[in-house]
Amino acid sequence: MSNQKQQSDMCEVFSYDAKVVEEVKDQLANQRFDVLADMFKVLADETRVKIAYALCQSTELCVCDVASIIGTTNATASHHLRHLKHLRIAKSEKRGKLVFYSLDDEHIRTLLMTAVAHQNEEVG
Repeated sequence: MSNQKQQSDMCEVFSYDAKVVEEVKDQLANQRFDVLADMFKVLADETRVKIAYALCQSTELCVCDVASIIGTTNATASHHLRHLKHLRIAKSEKRGKLVFYSLDDEHIRTLLMTAVAHQNEEVG
């Protein structure tokens, strides 16, 4: 066993920059991180993130087309789409017997495409 002292990833001081700490704490207090965490939980499901990505590739998709894209039944696709809609990741529009889904807004597209770009970066 080595006699070298193990380095700790803990700070040895109580606070380095109290002003920054207070500013960040104020910012945290003004945000709804519970809703944000729920959104990421929904997107943590591989099927739902595939659906969201598919919606990024089109202006809108019918439930039956989503089911075909991800290889599931209409009922399963609809179930996942309801989760995405509940958290405002997707929105729907009923036209006759068909229901079309699209991304709720461009922020979602930006979030997903940024995540995909990050995943595809080469590790250097």
